[in-house]
Amino acid sequence: MHTNPSPTLPWYREVSGTQWKSFFAAWIGYVLDGFDFVLITLVLTEISDDFGLSTVQAASLISGAFITRWLGGAVLGAIGDRYGRKLSMVLSILLYSLGTFACGFAWNYQSLFAARLAIGMGMAGEYSASATYVMESWPARLRSRASGFLISGFSVGSVLAAQVYNWVVPSLGWRWMFYLGLVPIVIALWMRRALPEAEEWTESVADEEAKPNPFRPLFLTRGRAVVNTVLVVVATVSLFLVFTPSGAGMVPVLSVVAGLTLAAFAVQLGGKRGWVLYLSMIVTLFFAFLYSWPIQALLPTYLKTELGYTTDQVTDVLYFAGFGTMVGCWTAGFLGDRIGTKKAYGLTLLASLAFVYPVFAVHDNLLLLGILLFLLQATSFGISGLLPRYIGGHFPTRTRAAALGFTYNVGALGGAVAPVLGAHLASGMDLGQALAVLTFAGTVIVVLLVGFDVPAMLNRLVDPDAEVDHLAETATASTVAKAAEPEKASHAVSG
Repeated sequence: MHTNPSPTLPWYREVSGTQWKSFFAAWIGYVLDGFDFVLITLVLTEISDDFGLSTVQAASLISGAFITRWLGGAVLGAIGDRYGRKLSMVLSILLYSLGTFACGFAWNYQSLFAARLAIGMGMAGEYSASATYVMESWPARLRSRASGFLISGFSVGSVLAAQVYNWVVPSLGWRWMFYLGLVPIVIALWMRRALPEAEEWTESVADEEAKPNPFRPLFLTRGRAVVNTVLVVVATVSLFLVFTPSGAGMVPVLSVVAGLTLAAFAVQLGGKRGWVLYLSMIVTLFFAFLYSWPIQALLPTYLKTELGYTTDQVTDVLYFAGFGTMVGCWTAGFLGDRIGTKKAYGLTLLASLAFVYPVFAVHDNLLLLGILLFLLQATSFGISGLLPRYIGGHFPTRTRAAALGFTYNVGALGGAVAPVLGAHLASGMDLGQALAVLTFAGTVIVVLLVGFDVPAMLNRLVDPDAEVDHLAETATASTVAKAAEPEKASHAVSG
């Protein structure tokens, strides 16, 4: 059990050497996440030239990872709940490395697309496994800090990718970007090989005879198992058609089919007491991606097409944005531990609204644009450093990794919708104005959803005894027993 530290002890001394090592082993995974996201956008023109891709095919390589994210997050998260966070972390990074290796050796569009599917699964598993591992390893009162510091790795990776691109691609070609991406993966695997298991998972789950099985509700009967297997195929195929040229003309219908299928999984995984929480959390995360990803995806296009910036100028602006996000993640961690995760999230997002329209009002002053973008990303995208802490606090240790992995990565589909919606709005107004409208509106919605903690509020309507915050302190025996009740019931039914 965690003990209360001396009030005079500096916070970083409360984190042991082993816990810091655990953090850095997980943090590297987030660096890879940011590196890969920016990497594929940077080398897209070179890949298109080599393989003769159309614009739609090239774009599908970016969104292709979203096809398998929901499945990877759920499956690898479930492994983490049942067999331990450490195993899930290792499997996630191995899957990630397989996809990265395959990208470097891809010989055509199809092989590269398949590699992106593997990366999507590994990326999703990495998020749920590493986030739950670090937060369950660190002292309870520092878990917002752990969350913010961890997510800052994404920004480090994005800045690193832009710099490595300038050094490597002009002389060695785009494939070497993926070869070099294997180096931090090897380091991460080496660091993770001897890590101890997450303390909270060990205390709550490891010694139980009946290990958690988050997927048990999907396979209680043979009929349900068959139906859910079909639904997995339907969801995967629908998303594949949505995010590739194959689904042209059917996107609205396919999107509804995919959405209903994923909602059916959420209802079953949540059960009688948690289905509202699962659905409302997915909606909240969908809007969290919807407000933040138009700028992430379309800012370079806006700078090049509407402002006429050179490649070097665009790179400079992206540095401002990346460092702003990084500082925002760090600040969010301290603020979340001081005033509470939900309050820090809502107030900081509210402050970000002051910078949205000014960012898109600056046209010919690179320094001013960089400063405003730094402030916007620090208060807007940077506050997402608290997302693992916010999501994880709603779910018990026994199902946290699978629940976080599933809800986050289904909600992440908002990141795929965001650039499409931004481009659609831009058909009737300037791209900058469209991005400002979408970012402002999405931010206001998330301020309301998170500020009032709508998922928890709705959850208490069906489960009045629901825990307020499962990560606020180490789970007590009564909390663990309560969380185990659905599992025991499932064993009775399946037996």
